[in-house]
Amino acid sequence: MRKSVLAVVLVAAICGAMPARAQDGAAPFDADLQRLAEILGTLHYLRDICAANDGAKWRSEMQALIDAETPSGERRSRMIAAFNRGYNWFQQTYRVCTPAANVAIRRYVEEGAKISRDLTARYAN
Repeated sequence: MRKSVLAVVLVAAICGAMPARAQDGAAPFDADLQRLAEILGTLHYLRDICAANDGAKWRSEMQALIDAETPSGERRSRMIAAFNRGYNWFQQTYRVCTPAANVAIRRYVEEGAKISRDLTARYAN
């Protein structure tokens, strides 16, 4: 779990170091950032119902990602909508923690870590 948090923080730091773009211009990595935001929303919900007591951490990671990337206008709206979509999809499916919810958590942590690593490898320099 620590590796995935580190990966998200690393992506946030890299996004902050990337060159500025036009106000609402799409970045080549926006689809990946939106998927990462969706995963963070999912983890925010699932980790909370599975009594991990760290659900709020995933919302904080999303805020750190937004703070580092500093998207505005439509880009910001898309990132926030992706986070909310991930949260809402699983809120409609799971009311309590189940073995399937724990499997989903594991898979989303792995996918988020992979996206973070890929973004870091591709855009860090």
